[in-house]
Amino acid sequence: MADHAKFLSAARRVITQEAESLTVLSDQLGESFAQAVELLLNAKGRVIVSGMGKSGHIARKIAATFASTGTPAHFVHPAEASHGDLGMMTHGDVVLVLSNSGETPELADLVAYTRRFGIPMIGVASRPQSTLLQRSDVAIVLPNLGEACGTGVVPTTSTTMTLALGDALAVALMEHRDFTPENFREFHPGGKLGAQLSKVADLMHIDHAIPLVPADTPMSDALLEISQKGFGVVGVTDESACLIGIVTDGDLRRHMSGLLERTAREVMTAQPATVAPNALAVEAVALMNDKKITCLFAVDPRGDGQVAGFLHIHDCLRAGIV
Repeated sequence: MADHAKFLSAARRVITQEAESLTVLSDQLGESFAQAVELLLNAKGRVIVSGMGKSGHIARKIAATFASTGTPAHFVHPAEASHGDLGMMTHGDVVLVLSNSGETPELADLVAYTRRFGIPMIGVASRPQSTLLQRSDVAIVLPNLGEACGTGVVPTTSTTMTLALGDALAVALMEHRDFTPENFREFHPGGKLGAQLSKVADLMHIDHAIPLVPADTPMSDALLEISQKGFGVVGVTDESACLIGIVTDGDLRRHMSGLLERTAREVMTAQPATVAPNALAVEAVALMNDKKITCLFAVDPRGDGQVAGFLHIHDCLRAGIV
């Protein structure tokens, strides 16, 4: 039977060792990190990220993080660079090269190309005297703490530190640029991230799709509007077309006696909850949950109070928000 206690012990040892390595990395970060951020900020072109083997996998992730947070970047495979992809780098770019040893032979042509054409290069390695760091414009030295694999040969601790360093660079760039969730959504329009950052305006029904009637509308006509629009409710507006109430199925039940002899104003619930069109859709869902309702009219609080749209909980469900 497998020794589960042994498995857990190994896992905890690895995680603890890697966590401790991140603390050491944080403590040892210095001026070279700040210089790297400044170099990346001043790039007129793109950030080219490269690495071989496991460092290459980390480099791909760092490039993707940069690109999705406002720093144009892409990954260049060092072996492919020697067969034509060096042309993907040009003046105005900044190159970020990852290599734990700093002596990865496949990086030689890429490094030489940056030196030949004066393309700024940031090197990341664990050996200060390595070829990579000696030739870099900015050299970031990783703590040489040994790997967590037990044999010292499988990239574990080193790749964890490199990944965290890439995240630190990306966040430092984001904060300097005041990168917002709205900016983030522009790069993530699909999937769960995009859904969570959707605004009410992205999902709401507009114009003739909004269920609305004037306050003096007979309930027979209001019921027709409810039926035609298919949301089970209707908003009620005053003479200035501003929202003053809402008629729900609960209002209909409360006024069942003589309903068709009443107007929308007489049946409505006044001062319904509303949401701003520029609010996040998740905020609208939270409001609906809090009020125990299934829809909201979108009204710009800075405007004249007129209805801009209508959001139903089903719209949020279809978008993957709840």
